[in-house]
Amino acid sequence: MKMGERLRELRLRRNISQEEVARNIGITRSAYSHYEINNRQPIYETLIKLATFFDVSLDYIVGGVPAASETTETKDVLHILRMLQTMDPEQRQASIRLMNDLIHNNRAENGA
Repeated sequence: MKMGERLRELRLRRNISQEEVARNIGITRSAYSHYEINNRQPIYETLIKLATFFDVSLDYIVGGVPAASETTETKDVLHILRMLQTMDPEQRQASIRLMNDLIHNNRAENGA
């Protein structure tokens, strides 16, 4: 599988548009589209942004090799952190309160 196919697969797994990926990593939709169809290769800085955005290793983006340390739990935590970073301060605080409430309720239910 070529890099563009991996990028497309990662994007489709998250059910997001090329425009959304491009906006989040600071490039045009057209540039991102060229990466997916293997017409262009992203520069190193863009590769890092893509790996960070998709919560995968640079090795996976470039060569399809998943990092041994990429557990589902780690990916989930990184994904939550990235979502929090995109929120405005009010949304972030509301999300943190909700997570704290969920943790508190879970502990109460489990007798902790």
